[in-house]
Order: sequence, then structure tokens, then C-alpha cells
Amino acid sequence: MASIIPGYEYDIFISYRQKDNKGDRWVSVFVDALKTELESTFKEEISVYFDINTHDGLLETHDVDASLKDKLKCVIFIPIVSRTYCDPKSFAWEHEFKSFIEKASKDQSGLKVRLPNGNVANRILPIKINELDPEDKTLLENEIGGVLRSIEFIFMSAGVNRPLRANEDHPQENLNKTYYLDQINKVANAVKEIINAIKKHNQQHGEISKEVFKSKPEKPKNLKAKIIFTSIIILTFIVLGYFFIPALSNPEEQLEKSIAVLPFRNDSPNDSNIYFINGIMEKVLNNLQIIKDLRVISRTSVEQYRNSTKSIPEIGKELGVNYIVEGEGQKIGNKFSINAKLIRAKKENNLWSESFEREIKGVEEIFDVQTQIARMIADELKTTITSEENQLIEKTPVTNLTAYDFYQRGRDEYSKYLFDKNKKNSLTKAEDYYRLTLKYDSKFAQAYTGLARVFWDKHSSSEEYFSENYMDSVLILSNIALSLDNKLAEAYTLIGDYYTYKGTIQKAIDEYEKALTINPNFSDAYMGMGFIYEYDDNVKSIYNYQKAAALNHGLELPELLRTIAMQYASVGFPDKGKFYYSEALKLDGDSAFYYDNLGFSECIPGNYEKALTYLLKGYSIDSSNEDIVADINDTYMFQNKPGLSLKYFKNIDTLNFHRSFVFAQMHHIGWVLWENGRRKEADFFFNKQLEYSKGIIQQKRPWGQKLYPYFDMAEVYAFKGDKEKAYKYLNLFNQRQTMPIWILTYLRDDPLLNNIRNESAFQKIEKDIEYKYLTEHERVLKWLEKQGML
Repeated sequence: MASIIPGYEYDIFISYRQKDNKGDRWVSVFVDALKTELESTFKEEISVYFDINTHDGLLETHDVDASLKDKLKCVIFIPIVSRTYCDPKSFAWEHEFKSFIEKASKDQSGLKVRLPNGNVANRILPIKINELDPEDKTLLENEIGGVLRSIEFIFMSAGVNRPLRANEDHPQENLNKTYYLDQINKVANAVKEIINAIKKHNQQHGEISKEVFKSKPEKPKNLKAKIIFTSIIILTFIVLGYFFIPALSNPEEQLEKSIAVLPFRNDSPNDSNIYFINGIMEKVLNNLQIIKDLRVISRTSVEQYRNSTKSIPEIGKELGVNYIVEGEGQKIGNKFSINAKLIRAKKENNLWSESFEREIKGVEEIFDVQTQIARMIADELKTTITSEENQLIEKTPVTNLTAYDFYQRGRDEYSKYLFDKNKKNSLTKAEDYYRLTLKYDSKFAQAYTGLARVFWDKHSSSEEYFSENYMDSVLILSNIALSLDNKLAEAYTLIGDYYTYKGTIQKAIDEYEKALTINPNFSDAYMGMGFIYEYDDNVKSIYNYQKAAALNHGLELPELLRTIAMQYASVGFPDKGKFYYSEALKLDGDSAFYYDNLGFSECIPGNYEKALTYLLKGYSIDSSNEDIVADINDTYMFQNKPGLSLKYFKNIDTLNFHRSFVFAQMHHIGWVLWENGRRKEADFFFNKQLEYSKGIIQQKRPWGQKLYPYFDMAEVYAFKGDKEKAYKYLNLFNQRQTMPIWILTYLRDDPLLNNIRNESAFQKIEKDIEYKYLTEHERVLKWLEKQGML
């Protein structure tokens, strides 16, 4: 039977693992129920291809034949996603799922279809019958090219994860609270929505209009010119309407559901209760962040708008969000009240508002209000909350009121420190409050993650950096938290940070992915992922950094934008880098840093005089900036002008040796001193470079994981004439899978390498490094083109 859409063999193709249809024959029952529902949904007969003949070329051990290729030419592809579906060894995965994506991406309708309401639907309509492992979910989303949006037939209860059966329409014990027939109806409606959208698209491209013109009687010849003229005008208005009218009349639900929850105003008689109001606001924000369909700006992004005089449209534009949540509240004795409202930012019109008054008898009253606010906002935006998200939102993490009160105070003090790193006293107070929390409830998981975060901030930049047990306390505290509550995104992210700094990269990635499964709006996890992938995958690095930047508009954003700029510059896209540098300048006004960045960008291709113009401007603004001094030194070095370099190292003995750039600058300082006749001091810095580089590699710190210390050591040994060690470390550095463009500048012009630069062994390594750079540049270029970002 042909499809109701011309050009396709079937309307629906059902893909599944044969093992998922054994026993209760779940897939067969599902297909029969769907066909019945489709009959009452469509006037036409919908064709469904469902393989029940095990000899029809579809077994997992058989080859793909021509008949299967024809059958895959369908309008909608429905994979029955189980715990075993995402298996690269599976026939269904490799030759049905992936083959359909390839075919649909190139056919007349494309893989994604714009619906009449302006939303976009994927022609892959997943039916999920099991909760997936994080790696399978990631695999699916990578292939689909977006967030996995499935219709779920899952029966969930304690220790149970299986398909919902057709005869379980009212299972009180099912945590998902889904009805089998309702889910079948959702599938049929989704199918109809996609098919109607494709039909409408075909009509707009003339397939039906031709028939209409054929049936019209011929007009008198003297009207021909007028008709042509009128038709052109009408056609013009149709085209204009097609492009512009939807943009002018987009309903609320078509906007991206991006939200900022501004700090709630404290209306209490005094400021002593502000921590309580802040706690309400932060919990509302956290509840909204859990919902995958929302993009919710981080807590650190909104603090800058406390007591702000800026208008709602201004704030919405600065934060890049369509909706703003405002609130005010007060706490007097054991009673509190909260007023909250949801505002459409651009038009500044109220969409929803509600008031809550409660007497505090326990923590339940507090959590109930926080949960209700988040739910009502989600409902107003017509957002679906999954069963997993619902459980997280409704969770009561603590029952002791005193413990929760101390926790709120600790969280508030920690927030003060986050917004002003000079407030070390707030960090200490936060630690004290978290310890008091655990005194009253030793099983309050979030208090342990609070302590872990405090410990990280107190010790991350200390001498402990080179210790073998660096940050072990963070791991211990986070694991205690997860043993009490395994749904804490912050705990998984902290463990991810720990493994990153210990050099266990895959474990770090696993932890970050767990965090994002729980909280898809957690910018810290995206930042961790971006940092990890700097080593070998610039596409993933840039993608994750940009995800973090979309969620974090706080104090960290300018530095994050500079990091994105550096990633683009490193793979040969200087103009995109300059754009992000300028965006960072707009935010923090750090013109010294801006000129330093521009100078570095010009230094990379060898435009040394232009680079110095920028760098010296930056130096005139801030002569104490060690990054600028280092970049001036490199620029003069590459021109072999050691005398000019030396004058910029005014206080060479006071350099901060715990700054990451200094790890890679000791030998450059040594060269300047050596060339200016200060050989003894030069040897101190050369040896210091070797000591630091070996320590970073041994302890697997991030700079060491990226193998740069090997390059630094190779330069020292090359300068000293120890060619054997120079090549040894150059080859170890060349184990990197990708190479930044600035390494080519060092290979070409750094005088530390003069002793080996003309040797064939060196030139072979140089060519290999250049090839790796060009390969990665091309890969990023294709990704940018595919994303429409060029």
C-alpha cells in the first residue's frame, strides 16, 4: 500500500529489536492498537510497515536488501526504544534508524518539519518503553540532532522499569501515571500533525494549485494583462505573508521557553529574614531548571538585578530570555507570604500571578509553595513535566525545620561569596552554617554538597594543587551526598571537576552527563565538558561552552566568552574570536584584557608589529597584568629582540607562580635573562620550568592532560642542546589528537627551537602538527556551516 503523501512507499515504518516482541508480543499489540486509533484519526487509510515476517530480510544477521531500502522511504519512522535498541551491533539501529536519518535528511520533506503552529517536529517519532542509560540517551540525541522527545509507554515503580501493557490502563502503582490508550492517542495525533504539515508544505509549493487553475474557465483576452498584473500582486502578498505574518503573530507558546527568575524582594520588617526569601526564590529557580523543555538562566546571572532600576524588557534583552519571574515576600514569626508573577519580557505584560500565605508548621509548607510556583509557571507556558522531573520537583530533601533554616542561611552566605570573591568571611560563614545543618540532620544530602563546594573554593588555588590527594575531600563529601540522595546535579558536577583535575577524563564526562540528565540547565556541567573537550574535540568543546554561556549571564560570562573566543582562534577562526572578545568587553569593560586578546590574535599569524600596537595599549592601561607582559615577551621573542622584552619584567621575582600561564612562561623568562647576560638567573627559570612541567604531568593536572608541558620541556632541552630529550618530549606532545594554530607559530619563530628547527626530524613533526591543525580546522568549518554559524 502506498503512502498518502506522493513520493513515499509507506506512511509509517515501525523499527524494533526482535527480542522486544517476544513473550507478551508488546510491539505487535502496540501496532494493532495504533492502527485502530489511526482509523479513527484519519479519513484516509494510513499505511504502516511492520515486519512480522522473520524471513523478510530484516533479521539482525541478514544484509540490507533493495526491498528494505524501499520500505524505509516512509513519511514517519517510529523506533521502539528499549534498553537494547541503541546498540551499534543491532540491525535495527544501523540499517533502519541510521539509514532513515540519512535518507530523510536528503528527501523532499527533510528530517525536520515545520508544523502549522510554528514549532518544528522530527519525522522520527520515538516510542520509549524503558528508561534509558545516559550513554544511550546521548547516542540517540547525537544521531537525531537534538533533544530526545518521545512518547513514553513505561511502567515505573520501585525497582521496576518495563513497558506499560495494554491491560494496565489504571495502575495506581505506576509512578508515571500514564494511561495506555491516552499514549496511543498521542502517537496518532503526532502522526497526523506531521502528515498534515507535509501536506500543507506541498500545497504551498503548487501541487494542488495546479489542479485548481485547470478547472477555471478561460478568461476573455482583453482581461489577460489585468489578470497577470493582479496575480503578480496577489502572489507578492502571499510570499510576504508567508515570511512576515508568522513573525508578527507568533502566539506565546511559540516563543522559546527561556526564563530568568529575578531575586525576590524582601518585604519583611527587617533584613534578617532576607535569606529565607532568597531561599524560596532559588528553590523555584532550581525546580524550573529541572524541566528539560525550559531554558532557565543560572542563579549567578540574576543577582546583578537585585534592586535594579532597569525595565523588564531591558533585563530580558540583556539576559536573552523571553520570560521573567518576579516576586516579593515577607516572613514574620512563623508565617510567610509570597507573591510571584510571570511576565512576557518584550511586551512587559503579566501572564500569571499568584499569592501564597502559609503558617510554618514544618518544612512541608515551604516546599509546597516552591513546588506550586514552579508548576504554575510551567503550566502557563504549556510545558510538559515528565514523571522523572515531577518526582524531583516534589521531593522533600529534609524534614527537620531547624536544619533547613541553617542550610538556607549557609546557601545565602555562599551566594554572597560567589558574587564577590573578596568576601572570604562569607565563605567561612557558609561552612559554619552547613556544619550546623548536619548537626540537626546528618542525612541532609545538600549540606554535604555545600561543604564540598566550600572546600573546593578554599583550596583550589593553594599549594595543595600539586599534592597527590588534591581535592579528595570534595570527592568524599560528594559521594556521601549521593549515598543519601542520588539525584543531585551539583554533586555529580563536583565529582566531574574532581576527576578532571585528577586526569580521569572518561569518569569526569560520565559524571557531567549524569548531572545534565538531572538538571539540563546546569551551566557548571557544560563548562566542565567544554574544558575537557579542549584537548581533542573542538566542536564538542565550543558546543558545550556556548551552552554554558546561554545559561550563565553572571560574573563568569566575560571570561567564558573569552574562552570561546580562544577556542575559535585556536582552530583558525580569528574573526569569530574577535566577536566574542568584543562581547566580553561590553560586559566587563576590561579594555586591558581586550587589547591583550587582540594582540594575541595578531601574534598567531605573525603580524608582530600590529600585535605590539594592541599589547602596548593594554599595558598602558594595566601594567601589572601578567598575561599582557607574557604576550609582549613572546612577541619580542619571536622577533629575536630580548632587550625590549626585559624592560617589561619589572618585578620578575614577584610573578605569581600559581597562575596557569606562568607554568608555560618560565623558560621564556629564562631566554630573556640568558640573552641579556643574566645566565645564573636564566638557569633558575629553565630548571623551574622543568620542575613545574614534570609536576603537572605527574599529577595529571589539566594543563598536563593537554600535553603542553611536554612542549615546554622540549623547548628547554632544545635550547640547552640536549636534542635527544627535545625530540622525546616533542614526540610525546605530538600524541595530541588536535593542534591549536598558535603551536605552529612557536614551531616557526620561537628562538628556543633554533638549534633543531632546520633538522629533518623536526620538520617532520612540524608537518604532522600542521596536518592535525588543518584537519581539525576543516572539521570545525563543516560543523559551523551545518549549524548556520558562518
